[in-house]
Amino acid sequence: MLVVLSDTHGRDSARLEGRTAEAVDAADLVIHAGDYMTETVLDAFEARCDIRGVYGNNDPPAVRERVPAEELVEWAGLRIAVVHGHEHTDTALSMLGRQTNADLLVFGHSHAPEFRDGPVPMLNPGSHADPRWNRPGHAELEFDDAAGRAEGRLVEPAGEVFERFVVDPRPLE
Repeated sequence: MLVVLSDTHGRDSARLEGRTAEAVDAADLVIHAGDYMTETVLDAFEARCDIRGVYGNNDPPAVRERVPAEELVEWAGLRIAVVHGHEHTDTALSMLGRQTNADLLVFGHSHAPEFRDGPVPMLNPGSHADPRWNRPGHAELEFDDAAGRAEGRLVEPAGEVFERFVVDPRPLE
């Protein structure tokens, strides 16, 4: 399973509770779309799980030195472009997905969980720990070998699934 998180906004821990903590512990890989907030939070994630990710606009230099601004992650045959999104319009996000030939573009920043289908599907997992005026959330994806695609869901830390989606691999261009 792949778990996607963003916008932890922590000071001293990964702020994982309930289903989010269970999913992170069960994941083969965790992708984080930035705004850990401190190096201590990044350390907590790295100690707990196999994590790849990017920095966000609120991450200090110590975090920015350890994770990139953009990353292309391979998981289960899918190419996943990851960026925080604070410097990207919707058009720029879409173009980044196309330029990297991604099957999925992951972004954060808005704290609003959503999946947008399109030529390059876009996923914002929201924030599991600091949802602000949005629903708290994270994303879980499982690859279905028989169907040749990933089946995903947006999930609250309390465990409620509030959106389901599918990501199909794109042919290499």
